[in-house]
Amino acid sequence: MNAERPFLTTPPRPHDDVPPDKVPPTPAGHDSVCVPGRNCFARGRADRLALLIDGEAYFRTFMQAAERAQRSITILAWDFDSRTRLHFDPAAPGAPPARLGEFLNWLARRRHRLMVRILDWDYPMVFGTDRELPPRLGLGWKPHRRVHFCYDNTHPVSASHHQKIVVIDDTLAFVGGFDLTVRRWDTPAHRPDDSRRECADKAYPPFHDLMLMFDGEAARAIGEVARERWLAATGHRIPEAKDAGDPWPDSVRPELTGIDVALARTLPPQADAPPVNEVEQLFLDMIASARERIYIESQYFTAGSVGEALAARLAEPDGPEVIVVVRLFSHGWLEEHTMHVLRTRLVERLSAADRHGRFRILYPHIDGLADKVCIDLHSKLMIVDDDMLRVGSANLSNRSMGMDSECDAVIEAGGDARVQAYIRDVRHRLLAEHLDVEVAAVVAAFETHGPLGPAIEALSGGTRTLLPLNRQPDWPEAVIELARVGDPQQPITLDGLVEAFSPELQLGTPATSDDEGEATPSRPPASGRRRWSRAAIARVALPGAVMLLLLGLALVWRYTPLTEVADAERVTGWARAMADSSWAPMLILLAYTPACLLMFPRPLITLAAVIAFGPEKGFVFALSGILIAAFATYAVGLLLPEATVHRIAGPRLPRIAETLRRRGLLAITALRLVPIAPFAIEGVVAAAIGIRLAPFLLGTLFGMLPGTLATTVFGDQLEAALDDPGRLDYGLLLTAAVGIVLLSLFVRRWLVKEHRDGAGQAAERS
Repeated sequence: MNAERPFLTTPPRPHDDVPPDKVPPTPAGHDSVCVPGRNCFARGRADRLALLIDGEAYFRTFMQAAERAQRSITILAWDFDSRTRLHFDPAAPGAPPARLGEFLNWLARRRHRLMVRILDWDYPMVFGTDRELPPRLGLGWKPHRRVHFCYDNTHPVSASHHQKIVVIDDTLAFVGGFDLTVRRWDTPAHRPDDSRRECADKAYPPFHDLMLMFDGEAARAIGEVARERWLAATGHRIPEAKDAGDPWPDSVRPELTGIDVALARTLPPQADAPPVNEVEQLFLDMIASARERIYIESQYFTAGSVGEALAARLAEPDGPEVIVVVRLFSHGWLEEHTMHVLRTRLVERLSAADRHGRFRILYPHIDGLADKVCIDLHSKLMIVDDDMLRVGSANLSNRSMGMDSECDAVIEAGGDARVQAYIRDVRHRLLAEHLDVEVAAVVAAFETHGPLGPAIEALSGGTRTLLPLNRQPDWPEAVIELARVGDPQQPITLDGLVEAFSPELQLGTPATSDDEGEATPSRPPASGRRRWSRAAIARVALPGAVMLLLLGLALVWRYTPLTEVADAERVTGWARAMADSSWAPMLILLAYTPACLLMFPRPLITLAAVIAFGPEKGFVFALSGILIAAFATYAVGLLLPEATVHRIAGPRLPRIAETLRRRGLLAITALRLVPIAPFAIEGVVAAAIGIRLAPFLLGTLFGMLPGTLATTVFGDQLEAALDDPGRLDYGLLLTAAVGIVLLSLFVRRWLVKEHRDGAGQAAERS
């Protein structure tokens, strides 16, 4: 069956058309898994609900609902692109434009009371290569004056805003995995040769995702999420949309009526708020509640806590079967060697725990796609038995559990037969799409074979099907540890870096007051063993970082496309050819600034400079580039609001700031020698707390001098080794490494002493 299925042609289900006030209540004796305050922030009634499968359905439905908006359209996005095509119907006279940006402007011109608000993640430049240029540059789409486009930069360092939400008139909400952006539109057929699937004159792979649409109290709760995000990002509160109409499109028949929807979030920790981990807790509680089967679709599959919960259920003699559907490949080699490395390890753990043969991990396949191209499964769904259906923005990744902002929506049957029938039907529809069969065939196979696994196997084998994810490469443990950097569960803060790299600084925390108002010293660590183990870790932090860098270079050389195009002669030839270009010195000088902002390893640039220009000129260019980068981060610190600096640096900022103020030049030198925060953050904080520019730059010069010199020595020896391995001077390399380690230990002790002295003076003043 290769023909495309028509848009939203699901068969009627019991109670679909029953008015909400006539829907029978949830049967007594069924405890809800979703508990506000534990694993969700709200449960609200939805008068109507429908699941939109794939981009054709979602984009068309969004467009129809937006046309009915009266007061407000609010879009929260990980990515937004005004060039997105919402449909491919023939253009009719007077019809709204098909391009997203033009369509929103068209709406604003037609309805003078309508306000459109778009809140996009303020992404780092490394993600900007395939994104639309910001409207403020005036080089592309120009929003109407009542179409407000803003970037949300309230996320911690290295985190992102990943919620995908649309709210219309506080009455209708969309929650799921879709962003209103390019390379998302597709039909359920996912044809390999669909010419409509094109962006910037380049074809993109078939794309599968989901969006849940609902109204009522649940939609108003999503409206509050949007209001809070908009207020935090812009300082302005969105007024409630009153006396608005009904934006539910006439073309979309509600699939459920009168159903409670629970809403769960992930929010990373902020300076003024603790983290919110409802998404993770709800995953764990859903897995624990499963009796017979768990069906999962997820773009990523790396979350350690969820993996542990699934492994525990698989180890039970009578636990549920677990079916996981993922995509085969990723978009690039970097993701392939981070998220997919971690996925391989998690799959191995689950396979080892699966003593009873109930675990299957599959990917959707269709014949006719090019090599290394697959159906881009982007959905984030979990179905537990016939009792719970969950759709949202949260992947089964560590980032989604505590790092990035997320929002998921869940419905529970609670013993209600009509809801159980709907949840079962959704699972069958999804499997029918992946297996390219009719829903009736899935139902029959399930009734014949019992568990989902054998039923899927019985239906597999066509030109479009679900295939088992074959064993992935055996990755060394070092590769796996490096891959974890790409999927952290907590954001990077100065507070966390101090604790990880300089635990002794905690011993000098300012005194606190007891009940009588007496100053009492802070407590030492509870265990001497723990103190020494953490101190030992800190003492090897710098040489460990050097070793990780060298290992990273080796891995890049071995596992990336550089393997095929880079050999010793070619690399040195490229570097020396670059040295002959008039623009090469300026490129080196300016490269350090974006490298610092993106946390790209600066030593790699220094190595390139040394190979290109020789050790003397390379050293001068490298140190000059570092100073330019330091000045740039200092300038940023002067411009940022104080609240933003506090959010970036964390709660330990005042104690470190005190050390910097008392010993400006020495402290900056020490922090550059033994960094307890990223290079850019140190510059931002120094400017924000009033360190003068001259001592800041001098401290940077003195502090970066040894490390740059050591990198220069290493680069010179690397060039020698590329030309002739026999010329490598191991004694010189060892001397440089030992010198850096000893210097870092000395400076580190000085930092600890200064911090303790500052804490003692603070206690005396109190």
